[in-house]
Amino acid sequence: MLSYDARLRSRADFSEVVRRGRRASRPLLTVHALLAATDRVPAASQTAPPRAGLVVSKAVGGSVVRHRTARRLRHLLRERLASVPAGARLVVRAAPAAGEAPSAALAVDLDAALTSALRPRGPR
Repeated sequence: MLSYDARLRSRADFSEVVRRGRRASRPLLTVHALLAATDRVPAASQTAPPRAGLVVSKAVGGSVVRHRTARRLRHLLRERLASVPAGARLVVRAAPAAGEAPSAALAVDLDAALTSALRPRGPR
């Protein structure tokens, strides 16, 4: 379970991360990451712990499937938040196939998407 301080809680937080963050997609999920090192993020949030939120829509399945998928993703995220930079905010959106996927496959896709979304951008 993610601690209270490690969760995104407001609709505005979710919207901002999805709108302004970097996206990395895999077959089972999509990760949106907004790093605190950007100019538009207040300096106080650059030292805050990383926070994460989940989006598991009805396309994933019925209530039982959605909640089971969310629990598995929260468990996987909790283990990986320590490696996320301070102040970063993440939104993990489950794809419809995530409801039937084994936890090992979710872990592989989550690791790949996190690595891609958190990779430093090259010079433009």
